[in-house]
Amino acid sequence: MSSAILAFLLLEEERNERIKRKILRDHSNPLDAPGESFISHYRLNKDAFIMVLNIIEPHLQPTTIPPIIQLAATLRFLAEGAYQRGVGRDSCISLARSTVSQILTKVMCLLENYICGQWVKLSMDDSEKLISRNHFFGKYKIPGIVGCIDGTHIKIIKPPDNEHLYFNRKGYFSINAMIICDNDMQIRAVDARYPGSSHDAFIWGMSHAKQYFRTQYESGQRSLRLLGDCGYGIEPFLLTPYRDPQFNSMEYKFNIAHTAARNIVERTIGVLKSRFRCLMSTLHYRPEKVVKIVNVCCALHNICRRYNIEYNQEVVILANETDDDNFFHSDNGSMQSEGRRIRDEIANTL
Repeated sequence: MSSAILAFLLLEEERNERIKRKILRDHSNPLDAPGESFISHYRLNKDAFIMVLNIIEPHLQPTTIPPIIQLAATLRFLAEGAYQRGVGRDSCISLARSTVSQILTKVMCLLENYICGQWVKLSMDDSEKLISRNHFFGKYKIPGIVGCIDGTHIKIIKPPDNEHLYFNRKGYFSINAMIICDNDMQIRAVDARYPGSSHDAFIWGMSHAKQYFRTQYESGQRSLRLLGDCGYGIEPFLLTPYRDPQFNSMEYKFNIAHTAARNIVERTIGVLKSRFRCLMSTLHYRPEKVVKIVNVCCALHNICRRYNIEYNQEVVILANETDDDNFFHSDNGSMQSEGRRIRDEIANTL
């Protein structure tokens, strides 16, 4: 068989494949899936899916791929963490791998631009603050707590630039993402801009979240606090555990209450990664795109919480990933001293 004939046959096969995929797309609607199956595929329920679709659809450029299919393909990738080829073969999506790649890039940008700011908010109204403080005080007797903070690593392939910065102490390339959640497992802040070698305390120190809590503290709202592990330096608005407390001492009892209360952020990260399995895979993208993926997954997680979308799969229990075994020493003596005073005062009441 001549090379010309072979080339013609390959082009014809590709053309037929494109036609077949278009027919499948034109005659499929992801919303036709039963409710439980729909949530299993896309993690959102149909009401939440339509809400998100209505937000991004006006900003999608007209193409032969319907907006509903573009959103479904993106959510399917985030949910399963599969390769783009696998997403494209989904019977309700039916797209070529290259098309899936283009769609992910475009839809991810729109989701970050139009839902992240709306659904991930650090500021809390008075009612939300009261509910959170009552939760943590009622269960753990630690006053003033409105949230908990932790870091989590997102695996990535070796980046083309500054690869040494992304190689973490666990021995793989990653992004170190800071997560702050409230009492209801809503993610209040995420900062995934820094490479895996970055210390948790460094990321906190550079974050908008620290500036927010410091501003609140300096303006007189001194009963708004976070709980963090030993990877952070103690501050009046960020309480960390005592180091090596004596058994059954007040410090020991404080640490027990602190650990129990702070567990909610570990569970939040576990649910986030279990729900959006792409965050448990090794992401084959440049760090800049991984940041968008993390931000979007956090916003979608909050949408799931707000829409009471049950997550029935087993939640992955994550081993310690970051820096809580490295006690951080702040160079801000006055803030550190005030944080210790507040911690001692609380410990004395337990």
